[in-house]
Amino acid sequence: MKLFLLIGMVNGFLAVALGAFGAHGLEGKISQKALNTWEKAVNYQMFHTTALLVTGLLAERITGASITWAGWMFFIGILLFSGSLYIYSTTAIKTFAMVTPLGGVAFLIGWVLLGTAVMRFL
Repeated sequence: MKLFLLIGMVNGFLAVALGAFGAHGLEGKISQKALNTWEKAVNYQMFHTTALLVTGLLAERITGASITWAGWMFFIGILLFSGSLYIYSTTAIKTFAMVTPLGGVAFLIGWVLLGTAVMRFL
């Protein structure tokens, strides 16, 4: 699906921009622990941006609900996992950190669905 390719490209751009902002714009403004949290958010966003791009490419050959839902789960995971960590690292509001595991679960579901779609294709 071209949509997942587009979402992946936008997230790749954002991951690089947010990584640079964390390294240059937040240094000295938030604690080292918060910077480490920011970096973790960037890393997971980039890893799952790659998963979105792969999903988009595979969706050209593999049809079905599993591949489509895998892409949406990766995107939802980025929003919940990385998004909550970005907000938490800059605000220190613990409520946002409690959302992070939901994003992790979305990532896990996305990987299972992607694996299911690929195994059915083989």
